[in-house]
Amino acid sequence: MSQPHPLSVWAQNVSPSPTLAIDAKAKAMMAAGEDVCSFAAGEPDFDTPEFIKEAAIAALKSGKTKYAPTPGIEPLRAAIAERYAAEYGYQITPAQVVVSPGGKFSCFLGLQSVCNPGDEVLIPAPYWVSYPEMVKLCGGKPVYLNTSDRTGFKISPAQLEAAITPKSKVLIFNTPSNPTGGVYDRAEIEALMAVCLKHNLYILSDEMYEHLIYDGKQPTCIATLSSELAARTITVAGFSKSYSMTGWRMGTLVARPDIAKAAAELQSQMSSNCTTFAQYGALAALKEKDKARESLGAMKVAFDRRRKAMHAGLNRIPGITCLLAEGAFYLFPNISSFRIGSQEFCAKLLEQEKVAAVPGSAFGVDGYLRLSYATSDDTIARGLERLARFCAALKN
Repeated sequence: MSQPHPLSVWAQNVSPSPTLAIDAKAKAMMAAGEDVCSFAAGEPDFDTPEFIKEAAIAALKSGKTKYAPTPGIEPLRAAIAERYAAEYGYQITPAQVVVSPGGKFSCFLGLQSVCNPGDEVLIPAPYWVSYPEMVKLCGGKPVYLNTSDRTGFKISPAQLEAAITPKSKVLIFNTPSNPTGGVYDRAEIEALMAVCLKHNLYILSDEMYEHLIYDGKQPTCIATLSSELAARTITVAGFSKSYSMTGWRMGTLVARPDIAKAAAELQSQMSSNCTTFAQYGALAALKEKDKARESLGAMKVAFDRRRKAMHAGLNRIPGITCLLAEGAFYLFPNISSFRIGSQEFCAKLLEQEKVAAVPGSAFGVDGYLRLSYATSDDTIARGLERLARFCAALKN
């Protein structure tokens, strides 16, 4: 009897998300009654605001349960366009907006719209775990630009220029960063974007954490820097982080009309539309601005307090050094002094001290950990105590 055909090259070559895998393992341990301090999850520990849930429930009860237009319901796309105009002065039409089932899918649609097999996509490292896999699924080649805490986890214009070849097509740019929490300022972005324009690159700008920035810093919407950049930038954002709607799967893509049209047509063959009644919850998040501002403000106060507490605690542990993140809700401490790979470090930390962290190797750089402070103050205090004990044992 003949053997069945092997799986596709896409299925064989794609890697599962290590962040989701570690978070799932930690949750399974907790469900089994184990006392786990988890810093693995990339999601706020706050519930979705009630006014958003109520809007979705009302939509559900009123029969908003049928197919919706592929790129999103018209009122939501109009509200997203209005949001960009109000916050950044970015004048777009609803036709330039595509609402997708999650920011991850929005990134994938953006790459699918402009990448051909063999194209090179430039990815600063550390990077969000899904970027390289998305590029591979488009038939492209990921090209990594390595950084470290010595450079503030930021690439330089000279480094970007040196990585560009005739096959370079896209730069994936993420600020605030997952996993480092780093934030590029406007002048730094302008210098990098000048290189992109010089070499005719597209920019996939992942701005998912745009509203989670601290210390008085302001976000920069890359597409607003010039009309030339607006034509070459695919802006991805969404509702997951700012509105604590991770499970709702609500991402957004904004691009020039032909790219947005291509993304919508691709989505029509993959997922049709994102959940219809969920879109009405997202619409409420944008329309009821005062309630949304209050909710986001409360989250940011808590995240800022936890950010500072975790940063101080990490730097008190002998052998660990850590930069203070300026955005998102992650810290990315350096553990290279322990001379143990980050994957082994995290496996032993979970086994011996029941602390869940994500190894830096998952983000393309070893010798670091990603710790999320989107968890309770008590969990942070207990987790740091356990981490300190673990590190002391490694040193002995």
